[in-house]
Amino acid sequence: MHKEVIDNSHQDFAHNWVSSSRFLFYCQVFLVLAFVLGGCYNLYTHRYKGKPKVNVPESTLYSPKYK
Repeated sequence: MHKEVIDNSHQDFAHNWVSSSRFLFYCQVFLVLAFVLGGCYNLYTHRYKGKPKVNVPESTLYSPKYK
């Protein structure tokens, strides 16, 4: 009886550490880039819109004006 041996070593993720480490490196780069861009977008959408117009009583100014 003859058994056929199928070589799947080139298709195994854990067998070839060079291609798996390259794949994991690119996954890490993509995830870091996605988090940085997402954080920048979130900061952009919640940015400071400017000074609001605040009514300051005249008696609290540097040179106060009294009635």
